[in-house]
Amino acid sequence: MLKAVLLFFNFASLFIHLKKKIMKQTMPINGKFSLAELPYAPDALEPVINAETINYHYGKHLQAYVNNLNALLPGSPFENLSLEEIVRKSNGAIFNNAGQILNHNLYFSQFAAPKENNTPSGRLETAIKQQYGSFNAFREAFENKGSTLFGSGWVWLSRDQAGTLKITQEHNAENPLKKGLTPLLTFDVWEHAYYLDYQNRRAAYLAELWKIIDWEVIEQRY
Repeated sequence: MLKAVLLFFNFASLFIHLKKKIMKQTMPINGKFSLAELPYAPDALEPVINAETINYHYGKHLQAYVNNLNALLPGSPFENLSLEEIVRKSNGAIFNNAGQILNHNLYFSQFAAPKENNTPSGRLETAIKQQYGSFNAFREAFENKGSTLFGSGWVWLSRDQAGTLKITQEHNAENPLKKGLTPLLTFDVWEHAYYLDYQNRRAAYLAELWKIIDWEVIEQRY
């Protein structure tokens, strides 16, 4: 009897864990996508990212991608699909705009007010330490990928189906979804993401972003 109870709870725990692994789908409303709401005020991330950068990056760059995608979708095979499915299946202009919407949604929704000594906890902390030895070693590897990406793009922390963590460089609008990975954390290394705050000092921008990561959001994605 005891074995049966333990087996039930093991299966229940696995089921809950697998449910959490299903990436949330972003669906159009009446055939159109809209600008995702920020979970904080435009000045909440200062001095790491200032309100002017948020207003331009989120309010203008991201809005333009949303407008472009909505204009491209009618009559296409991707009409009424989720944003995530469009990213997985499309290419060309539709992919470029859909990919940038998804990338920016994940980027902007992972932030909170700055905190010193801001580090992960829970299962994600354990996984990072198991794979990289320490959070500092992981951070160094992640920043290096961001600093060495040539041109424009994104550096990502993702997980595969086995739960193994992967750090990848993705150019332009690419997203780890295209590789069968689940994206967890991303730093935008397109120049417009940091130029008003850091000019050409990409490495300084990458080093500061850790202060505003909301690790509870990243843990939920994991």
